[in-house]
Amino acid sequence: MLRLLIGSLCASIIFLPSANASQPVDPSTLTGKIMSGYQGWFRTPGDGSNRDWFHYGRNFGPENFAAIEMWPDVSELDDDEKVPTAFRHEDGSVAHVFSSRNRKTVARHFQWMEEYGTDGVFLQRFIGVTRNDAGRNDNNVVMDNVRYGAEKHNRAWAMMYDLTGARPGDMMGSLVDDWKKLVDESKIREDRMYLHHNGKPVVSIWGIGFSDGRRYTLAECLELITFLKDDPQYGGNTVKVGVPTFWRTLDRDAIDDPLLHEIIRKADIVSPWTVGRYHTPREAANHTRNVAAADLAWSKENGVEYMPVVFPGFSWHNLYMGRNQPERARFNLIPRLKGEFLSTQLRGNMNNGVTMIYQAMFDEIDEATAIFKVSDNPPVGGVNRFIDMEGLPSDFYLKMLGEAAKELKQRVGR
Repeated sequence: MLRLLIGSLCASIIFLPSANASQPVDPSTLTGKIMSGYQGWFRTPGDGSNRDWFHYGRNFGPENFAAIEMWPDVSELDDDEKVPTAFRHEDGSVAHVFSSRNRKTVARHFQWMEEYGTDGVFLQRFIGVTRNDAGRNDNNVVMDNVRYGAEKHNRAWAMMYDLTGARPGDMMGSLVDDWKKLVDESKIREDRMYLHHNGKPVVSIWGIGFSDGRRYTLAECLELITFLKDDPQYGGNTVKVGVPTFWRTLDRDAIDDPLLHEIIRKADIVSPWTVGRYHTPREAANHTRNVAAADLAWSKENGVEYMPVVFPGFSWHNLYMGRNQPERARFNLIPRLKGEFLSTQLRGNMNNGVTMIYQAMFDEIDEATAIFKVSDNPPVGGVNRFIDMEGLPSDFYLKMLGEAAKELKQRVGR
C-alpha cells in the first residue's frame, strides 16, 4: 500500500528514499508519472535579470510584506548560490534565498528529484514573457537551467504555457511565435529528457475555460490547440490542457459553453485545476470520490486521458497584505496537517485508477504549495508571517512524492 502519511502519526514516520531514486526516468510516456509544476520565477539583485527581488517581494525586507509565504531551505546550497537578505533568523543569523537564474541551484533541485525518485516537471512559461525579447531571454536562461538539470539527473521535463494575462490575439501571435523559436532555435523537443507521450512531444496549455473574466476566448484556445496538434511543422504534439475544476458540468469556475468540451476532445489530456477548491482532508476525499471519479469516467468515454491536480496546502497572507487587500490575506488558509491533506488527494486519485498526476507545485513558495525543501526555521520579526514545516524535516514532501511515484508506477505496471 502507498506509504503516505496520515494524521498525527506523520511526524513519527521515517521514510527512506524511493527505490527509484537512482533509476533514470523514462521520458517516452506520462503513464505512471507524477509531474510537478516548476515556476522558476525567483530573481534577486545581481543575478543578471535586472528584476530586483522579483517574486520575493517589492522592497524585500522584514518591514515590508513579502510575496512569499514559505522560506526556502538553503542549508545545502553553496556560498555562490545563497543570496543574503535583510531578514534574520531567530538566532540573529542572516536569512538567505536563491535565484532561479543560478544554474547550480536549478540543477540542485533536479538532483533532489533524482535523490527522492520524483519524475520531473512542467516548466511554467507565462504568456506575458513571449511578448518581448527581454522577457523571453530572461525565461530562456531558466529554461536552459532546467534542460541542464533534467539532462544531468535523468528527469523528464516539458513546456507549459500559462495563459493568465493573455490579451486577444496573443495566442496565435506572440505565443505561437515563441513556440516556433523554441522548436527551431532552442530545439527543445530534441532534448533527450523532453517528455513524450504516445510517441509525441508533450506541451501543456493552462488556463482554458475559466469563468473569471479573462479577455481571451474559447475560439482562440481551440485555434491554438489545433495548431499544436495539426500544424505540419510545429504541431504533432501531445497536448495537455489545464481547465477549471468544474469543466465537466460547465458551472462554478468554468464557462458555461460546450465549446470547452470540444477543446478538451481536441486535446489529448485534461487536467482540472483544483488548488483552493477544497480545504480539508474530508473535503478532498469527497472531491476525489464524487467529482474526480466522474471526470475520469467522462474522459475515458470521450477518448481523453485524465491528469488530476494535487497540492500540499495553501496560504497567501503576505502576498495579499502586500497588495493592500487584507480581506483576502488568509494565513495558512489550507493547512498541510503534516502531510495528511496531500496524502488524502494522492490516495483518492490512485484509488480512482488514474495513470498520471500533476503536483502543484515544486517551488511555489508564493502560495505555500511548494514541495521542495523549505525551512522549519523561517525568519522572525517584522510584519511577515511564514508557514513552517510543522516540525517535519525539509525533505518530507519530496520523500512523500517519491513514494507516491513509486506506488503509481506499480499500479500501472511501469
